Amino acid sequence: MAFGIADLNYIYALVTVIFGVLLALIVRFIVRWLEAKAGETDTKLDDIIIAAIGTPVQVAIIAVAVYYAISSFGILPGTLQFILDPKYVTAFYIVIGAWIISSFLHDIIAIYGHELAERSEGDWDDRLVELLELIVKWLVWFGALMAILSVFEVNITPFLAGAGIAGLAVALAAQDIISNFFGGAIITIDKPFKVGDRVRVDQYYGDVINVGPRSTRIKTLDYQIVTIPNNKITTNVIVNYSEPDEKLRITIPVSVAYGTGVDLVKKILLEITQDVIRTTDYILAEPTPKVFFVEFSDSSLKFILYVWARKYNLPDEIKDSINSRIAARFAEAGIEIPFPQMEVRLKK
Repeated sequence: MAFGIADLNYIYALVTVIFGVLLALIVRFIVRWLEAKAGETDTKLDDIIIAAIGTPVQVAIIAVAVYYAISSFGILPGTLQFILDPKYVTAFYIVIGAWIISSFLHDIIAIYGHELAERSEGDWDDRLVELLELIVKWLVWFGALMAILSVFEVNITPFLAGAGIAGLAVALAAQDIISNFFGGAIITIDKPFKVGDRVRVDQYYGDVINVGPRSTRIKTLDYQIVTIPNNKITTNVIVNYSEPDEKLRITIPVSVAYGTGVDLVKKILLEITQDVIRTTDYILAEPTPKVFFVEFSDSSLKFILYVWARKYNLPDEIKDSINSRIAARFAEAGIEIPFPQMEVRLKK
């Protein structure tokens, strides 16, 4: 059977495509071998590079083989000749480039971002990494789309203006969400507290149970859950009772009647603190408890007793232990604890 020129051209084109497919398969085996070698190294960067270029290069090889086959052997029908326009070739290369860049940046953020996120206790940074992965992909492909439209001499100014207006509208609509999101990032970076710490934020006092991307949750001593937006926390004064350590100074005011010996009051108060130290686990022996005579008030002598709680969550137990002993010892020693009095004299 004799073959015409046209038939031979189809055969040559088919052989070219088959050669391209075989070359792509060879490249595939090479890529797999490189992936295995890259897995043996300590760095992840070589894995990321190979993963980013592997599949796009194989697709590009087959596409180039097909393009060469149809352009060199004249087998393309006249109605499809527009495919050979260099603009389509340029657009194809832009797509391949965007594919490689988006895969590379996505894997960089995914691998190294999650490694950093695992060092923190909260999960907001994992969500931040996922958000960045999505944003990078969208930005790369949006840029590729704009480049392709520019190649085809399409005016991209309206698209850019529309994208800017849409972005501004979204930013304005989501400004609280964005503010809270970055507030959570600031909390994680600055670390004013961590989950489990006892804090006071504004009028709220309790234990931090969660630091999320939008808000922070505090469980109060009444076992109520307070949800505070992160942007409120970053602009407020925060008192952390758990850092740098858990001890807390407790101030106990004591008043006695005029005529009571100052040295006697100090002696009794210090004896009481030593008794609490011996019989309970509430108070630390160091720093040493101290008593100060601070004021001659209208109807009493005022003292302040300073003791150090072993932990920040023991103030009520300490006050109860000390005040109960003060009441008993003062009654035993005949020391009067004054109360507000008003003397009224009637003039005839």
